[in-house]
Amino acid sequence: MLTYIVRRTLMAIPLLLGITIISFAIIRLAPGDPTTLLMDPTISPADKAKFMEKYGLNDPVHVQYLKWLGSMVQGDFGTSLIRKGVPVSEMIMNRLPNTLLLMVVSTVLALIIAIPFGIISAARPYTKVDYTVSVTSFLGLATPNFWLGLILIMVFAVQLNWFPTGGTSTLNAEFSIWDRIHHLMLPAFVLASADMAGLTRYSRSSMFDVLKQDYMRTARAKGFKESKVIIKHGVRNGLIPIITIFGLMIPSFIGGAVVVEKIFSWPGIGLLFIDSAFQRDYPVIMALTVISAVFVVIGNLIADILYAIFDPRIEY
Repeated sequence: MLTYIVRRTLMAIPLLLGITIISFAIIRLAPGDPTTLLMDPTISPADKAKFMEKYGLNDPVHVQYLKWLGSMVQGDFGTSLIRKGVPVSEMIMNRLPNTLLLMVVSTVLALIIAIPFGIISAARPYTKVDYTVSVTSFLGLATPNFWLGLILIMVFAVQLNWFPTGGTSTLNAEFSIWDRIHHLMLPAFVLASADMAGLTRYSRSSMFDVLKQDYMRTARAKGFKESKVIIKHGVRNGLIPIITIFGLMIPSFIGGAVVVEKIFSWPGIGLLFIDSAFQRDYPVIMALTVISAVFVVIGNLIADILYAIFDPRIEY
């Protein structure tokens, strides 16, 4: 197992390097630059050249990349071009806990709702319960996060005034568990909605196959209650594939957090990423891209390890 983990970690290095090269090239080749936002349009060409020289923006793209890569390897993501003098690492660390909190709550919400409904749907196939769960899941998969978020804001925040729409004020205020939950409910539900629907379908399909296995018939023939048969013998085997799906959920959570945080004004790295992209703040964009890629690689590695732990048929 240890050899496998080391090998996978080493394989991730060229993958991350390739991601940084492609991302850096795309960002720098995009039209526009920070000077259009930072400087007066009437500024002299000489002053603009001094700014470009100071931040290395007039160097060739490959030279800029090598300079950035050398600093990044040493743990230095540079300073923000828009927020002059503010280290990028400091900006990210101020926002990262908020995004992790949102992702953890969304993940737990998706698991505790999706898996039980998937099991119930598989245990009662081709019934009204099964059809209801299936239709609801397909609707969840087909509904865009941004549309669902706007509808929930309009209904529960504007018309009913049950929930707030942003998290900035509460996260800067004195800590309160209920206040955190109150602000997290809408964005966490929206972020979990698509993965919740997918997990329900995967759980239903996996459990449906397991319930037809011979060892399940043997357990029933021994006189065990159906609920005990499903929970003790079915769930443990039926949820093994869900472990892999859970690891692959991390990219969707990261991508969804960008949209959800913008809609709900949640002060996380997703909101920081969008604001930095609009402002052409290159160091912040690249740092967030690398961090997101690392999360994805770690998520896939954790999924593979958990698969081997819970499925004794898998050996590394």
